[in-house]
Amino acid sequence: MLEETPLLDAPIAGMSLTHELGARPWQSPPQYKTVDEAVEYYMERMATDDFMEQLEGVMEMGIPLTTLANIIQQSSVMEGKHSLDVGMLVMPLLIEMMMLIGDNAEIEYDSGLEDLPDTKTKDTLIASVRKDMQGKIEEVKEEPVEEEETKSGLMARRK
Repeated sequence: MLEETPLLDAPIAGMSLTHELGARPWQSPPQYKTVDEAVEYYMERMATDDFMEQLEGVMEMGIPLTTLANIIQQSSVMEGKHSLDVGMLVMPLLIEMMMLIGDNAEIEYDSGLEDLPDTKTKDTLIASVRKDMQGKIEEVKEEPVEEEETKSGLMARRK
């Protein structure tokens, strides 16, 4: 049987808000302000043998490249390398670079760009929800209504 003990070494609520403004990397101006500067940064970083080896290992595990690109750009945002909007604009390049590395290594990878066959469009989703709700409304209408008991006492409501 597990004994529940209080976690005493956890951060205190609001502790992350106690640092000076600008003390965190993401609170300062980014190191790379334009998409072109961020692209150069990623090209240099992704061209290293160490990165390619690690990426090939992760690709073989079947993790979608879109997920990897998102993780890479978000960690760079937290490090203060670039802003979030520049990171979103660079993501297609990251995915293309990873696909190129996977193709050169002859690895089968999941790009994460394929449409799922069972996805529904907004209109079909709305139609199915309406159909379900209509069925539930009809069930409620068909249920017999029981007569209420007359309540008496100090707290009973008058009709």
